[in-house]
Amino acid sequence: MKDHIVRAMSKDGFVKAAAVSTRALTERARSIHHTTPVATAALGRALAGVSMMGNALKGQGESVTLQIKGGGPLGTVLAVSDAEGNVRGYVGDASADLPLRADGKLDVGGAVGHEGTLTVIKDLGLKEPYVGTVDLLGGEIAEDLAAYFVESEQIPSACGLGVLIGRDRSVLAAGGYLIQLLPGAAEDVIAKVEGGIYAAPSVTNILKDDPDPAHMLQTVLSDFELEILETSPIEYRCYCSRERTERALLSLGSAELEDMLREQGGAELTCQFCDKIHVFSGDELRAMIADLKARGK
Repeated sequence: MKDHIVRAMSKDGFVKAAAVSTRALTERARSIHHTTPVATAALGRALAGVSMMGNALKGQGESVTLQIKGGGPLGTVLAVSDAEGNVRGYVGDASADLPLRADGKLDVGGAVGHEGTLTVIKDLGLKEPYVGTVDLLGGEIAEDLAAYFVESEQIPSACGLGVLIGRDRSVLAAGGYLIQLLPGAAEDVIAKVEGGIYAAPSVTNILKDDPDPAHMLQTVLSDFELEILETSPIEYRCYCSRERTERALLSLGSAELEDMLREQGGAELTCQFCDKIHVFSGDELRAMIADLKARGK
């Protein structure tokens, strides 16, 4: 089954939810960045979470960035989604590794770090992006995302994220859910949501048996009658191009490009998201420098 996202609403109108299956795009990220299993799990969780956030945006061209700095060996975990839920991302140190936890599971919290911040940056096409930052609760990412929604957006939320890694380091299952209460939800609604989450298997166990995210929502929200509002395909998608890279080089200014030309004879820039290398020859740099100087830059 291809990766996709579903959005749903309870028939009583008090609960909205999203769920996503992301096995293929997480495996794509792993193959690009050559991540260790714990790095794959951390990045995969971030990609699933930001996909659900991005898909909730309204306008074409909008995006959301999730940046986690927990002080752990992975360094920064960064994931970006467009308004459809297509994602890209990376971790600071893809080679970072840790022993398994005492329960035999990957130590994602230890790899991310327990002390630091989670920052959400929403580019809504306005003059300035919206930026919200919360302190990390534990670095496991799902509970940290839920805390962000409660603290920064005042939306009671529950989030589950998971990545299952095979013995060969490939991704066997990945995805997650995001459940949010709407105004007017009474205590009995809250109790039913909490009860369903506690009673349900883990995200990866649900997806391993059935990769359909709609099934995951129906499992976790078994006490509710759900209406599926939308189903959309998603993928790992990088927007880098030679033209964008050239604009980035031009933004450095003529003096810095001259230093680059003198020291390197050209330029090689690697995209952080897809590891594609964009090569510019010495003649191309000289043409850029001449253009900048003609414009007084």
